[in-house]
Amino acid sequence: MEIETVDAYAVNIEVLPEEKGGIAPYVTNHGAVENVDRVIVRVETDEGTVGWGEIRTFLSPKATVSVIEDGIGPIVEGHSPFEVESLRRLLFIEYTNPDMFFAPVEVACWDIVGKELERPIYELLGGWTAPSATERRMDTSYDIDRSIDVAYCVGILPPEKSRTHARRAFENGFDVLKTKAGRDWKQDVERIVAMDDEVDGQLAFRLDPNQGWRFDEAVRVGASLADRGVYLQYMEQPIRIDAHESLAKLRERLPQPIAPNEDTYVSHNLRSIIARGGADAAVVDLTPAGGITALRQQAAIAEDAGLALAHHCAFDLGIRTAAILHAVTGIPGFSLPPDTVYYAWADDVIADPFEVVDGAIKVPNGHGLGVEVDEDKLDEYRIG
Repeated sequence: MEIETVDAYAVNIEVLPEEKGGIAPYVTNHGAVENVDRVIVRVETDEGTVGWGEIRTFLSPKATVSVIEDGIGPIVEGHSPFEVESLRRLLFIEYTNPDMFFAPVEVACWDIVGKELERPIYELLGGWTAPSATERRMDTSYDIDRSIDVAYCVGILPPEKSRTHARRAFENGFDVLKTKAGRDWKQDVERIVAMDDEVDGQLAFRLDPNQGWRFDEAVRVGASLADRGVYLQYMEQPIRIDAHESLAKLRERLPQPIAPNEDTYVSHNLRSIIARGGADAAVVDLTPAGGITALRQQAAIAEDAGLALAHHCAFDLGIRTAAILHAVTGIPGFSLPPDTVYYAWADDVIADPFEVVDGAIKVPNGHGLGVEVDEDKLDEYRIG
C-alpha cells in the first residue's frame, strides 16, 4: 500500500456568538475570534483507503493548502502510510521546520492504518491510559463507551460576564475552566476571583495570557490570586517564549503552578525548561509537534520529569478533536483534561458531530479516527 494523493481543502466555520449560547467573540491577548479558517487534509492510498487530517491556517488558507499539497505531498507520495516515523524523518528542508504542515498528513496516515487494521487509533497507540472522572474501570476491552473529561474555555470578558460562563461550565459538568488573559493583569485577577466566587471554589482554573505579561505582572497576578485564596491549576505561558531562566525564577517566586505552552512548539524547548526547573505542567499540541508520533515523544519527556500534562485547543473541528481524543487516551503521560471549545461551533464537517456531555467527550471506537467526513459540508464551507 502506498500514498497516492494528498489533497487539502480550506473551510471557514462560524463560532456561535454569546447570545446563542456560544463564546464569540472569543477575545485573547492577540485579537478576537468569531469564525475560524481550517484546512482539511485528505490522503488516499493506491488501494482506495482514505484518511483525514486537520490543521489551522498559517499566513493564509491558500498558503497552507499550497505547502501541504505542493510541499509535503510530493515527499510522502509513494510511501507506505504505515511508516509514520520514517515519513517524519524524510522532512529535512533546509532553513525551515515543516513539522506543523506534516502533522495533518501524519494523522491521516494513522486514520488509514486504523481503518486497514480495523482498530481505533488509541488502541494502536497502546490502549486506554487516560485518567477520567467519567470512566474509571480498568476494563481493557474496546467495545465499551469511554469518555474523556475536557476543560471549558472562554475568552477575556468582564468579571460579571465571566461569572455566567463559570456557572454554565459548572452546571454542565465541567471540572476545569480555562480563560484567556494578558490585556490588563488587574482585570485578569478580578475575573478569576469572580468566577471562583460564583461557583464557590468548585472549579479549577487555568489562566492563559499567551505570553502577555511581563515578569513583574506575572508575579503580581500569581501573588494576588494566592492572597485572595485562589490557587490555579496552572498559569499557562505567562511570559514570552525562550525566557527559560525567567520562567524558572517565576516558578520559584509563586505558589501557582507554571505550564509552558507556546514554548513547547519549538523542538527541544520542553527539555530545556525541565532542565532549568521552569515548569510544573506542560500544555502540548500535536500540530506544531509534527503529529501523533512526535506528540508521544513530548509526552514521554514530560512524564519522565513528573510534569502534569494537557493538550492544547486551537479551535478544532471534529477531525482534529478526534485525533486529540485518541492521542490523550492512548499515549501515557496525559494527566489533565485537554482544552476544547467544541461546544461553541455552529457546525462541523464530520457527519456525526461530537457531543459534550457532563464536561466530557466520548472517544470514538470506530476504525482509525472513528469519524466520517461529510463531503457535502466540506463543499458548503469551502473557501479559496
